[in-house]
Amino acid sequence: MWGLLFCVIHTYILYSVGVSTTTAVIDAGISIALLAVFSFSSFSIYKNYKPGSRNRLYRFLHWIAFTIIYCVITIQILSFIFKNDAYYVLFLKKSVPIRFLFTLIISAYLIVFNWLTNLISQNKENEKNQLEINKIARESELAKLHMQLQPHFLFNSLNSVNALIGKEPEQARKMIQLLSDFLRSTIKKDEDQFIVFTEELKHLSLYLEIEKVRFAHRLSVIINASSESNECLIPPLLMQPVVENAIKFGLYDNVGTVEIIINAKKENNFLLVETLNPFDPNTSYSMKGTGYGLNSIERRLFLMFQRNDLLTTERHKTIYKTILKIPQ
Repeated sequence: MWGLLFCVIHTYILYSVGVSTTTAVIDAGISIALLAVFSFSSFSIYKNYKPGSRNRLYRFLHWIAFTIIYCVITIQILSFIFKNDAYYVLFLKKSVPIRFLFTLIISAYLIVFNWLTNLISQNKENEKNQLEINKIARESELAKLHMQLQPHFLFNSLNSVNALIGKEPEQARKMIQLLSDFLRSTIKKDEDQFIVFTEELKHLSLYLEIEKVRFAHRLSVIINASSESNECLIPPLLMQPVVENAIKFGLYDNVGTVEIIINAKKENNFLLVETLNPFDPNTSYSMKGTGYGLNSIERRLFLMFQRNDLLTTERHKTIYKTILKIPQ
């Protein structure tokens, strides 16, 4: 399109100064065709070799060389074609400065445009590569966090099995079977980024069965989940460390029955899950903060959603509350 426009303008200018129509069309056609060839060559050079932003000398030399070579070749070809046309040959010699200036402007535009195009393309490529690097880093850290949480729970369960083997072998056998089912369920969910909340609760129930073997009648868990929350999405294996933390805070410093309450609902396009457990504010153990499990969940949520406000904890007298907000 631009080539055709330049060709028409070029022809009109030559015709207006007395050059015949045929000669003007041939001149314009050859000039624009050669300009297209040189422009394509310029683009190819910058495609294969991209000078740095500080390498101004290279671009300047390229600009001057492009203009000189183009003008010399164009003048030579036109002089040869119209060597018998004395008026045109004389006009051609007089038009060299104007042609040179015109080519200088056009080549400057082409080189700058080409350089900017390559620069933008390179920046986009760098951004894409950086995003890919960040994604791989996040996935690696998420996998590392997940692998660290599993042994943390596994070691606690194996210690409990060891304690039950001597005095309650049947309970130990039951716990080993439950632990096997739990770990098998965990493996199936390793590759899922999100699951529905009902699936997460099924997995949580396996974990609670194991803990009930450990603590028997002392542990009571009540789950209140709205129908809307059941269809919400949640990263898999997120609730187990939260409830494990609640059991640790509620049962380890208490010899009586402990009730843990889980409330789930959908609110403002978030899955809101509150886990409440009692704790003794006078014991030093319960005042040590959120612990490794919750810290890992907080980091995991940040890596997935780029937000650090999706896990909060509150203390109200003797009640400890953990609040999860999962964007939907």
